[in-house]
Amino acid sequence: MDQLSLVKSPFEQFSIDEILELERMFQEMGGKPPDRNFCEEIAIKFSSTSHHVGKTTLSWEQVQQWFQNRQEELAADVTLSPDPLKVIVDQSDATFFRNGHKNSSTPKDKPATDLNGLKFEARSFKDFAWHDVASFLNFRVMSTGELEVRVRYAGFGKDEDEWVNVKEGVRQSSIPLEPSECHMVKDGDLVLCFKESDDYALYCDAHVLKISREEHDEIECKCIFTVRYEYDNSEADVYGKDICCRPSQEKSVALALPMQSIESLWG
Repeated sequence: MDQLSLVKSPFEQFSIDEILELERMFQEMGGKPPDRNFCEEIAIKFSSTSHHVGKTTLSWEQVQQWFQNRQEELAADVTLSPDPLKVIVDQSDATFFRNGHKNSSTPKDKPATDLNGLKFEARSFKDFAWHDVASFLNFRVMSTGELEVRVRYAGFGKDEDEWVNVKEGVRQSSIPLEPSECHMVKDGDLVLCFKESDDYALYCDAHVLKISREEHDEIECKCIFTVRYEYDNSEADVYGKDICCRPSQEKSVALALPMQSIESLWG
């Protein structure tokens, strides 16, 4: 990806949980556009949540634009699920969807759950590496029943936005390994590992094969971790500073792609 300056999108104003609520309203209205009064009530409701504290108040036009955009996507052969929130729960164990269900869809309901404190990473289909998520711009359910979110990557502009499959490509952010906690890493663990060459510097999923533990202080980890990268099955010896751990060990999703070296992606 080429790093670009960030460009403001009207959908950056909505949290992912608010987008889920808008999606439910859209489905209950049968895809019909809401009137101005309805949009004004939603804008007032969302603006009162802690997600918008210190930010510009949402306008009814922004809410209306979201629904218009959703209608255009529907017309582009994106089919709505008959029970989208069930799909969300069933297809993803990501933390930010566990409390996503609401009992009602009217603007007078309780404010959407504040998820602003959680951080996420997403896997790009361009380089198959994981990147920090700056914001979730939109949300859709495909005709296959799969849930996708439109992602703005941290440090990149709108030209690099992508639709990402939630089940396979979105998760809570990995945590850099602290030197004092290297003893917690075990053989077989899934980690996010730095992979660098003259052409790229990426964070990719890898499994720990072997650990050569060395004595060290709490400032720098001198242990050597032998890892195997999932994407191309290559192996490397890395230090603790190049490793990020998953918040909880999980089974990673295998890519349904032919094995090839990452170098081949960069010409």
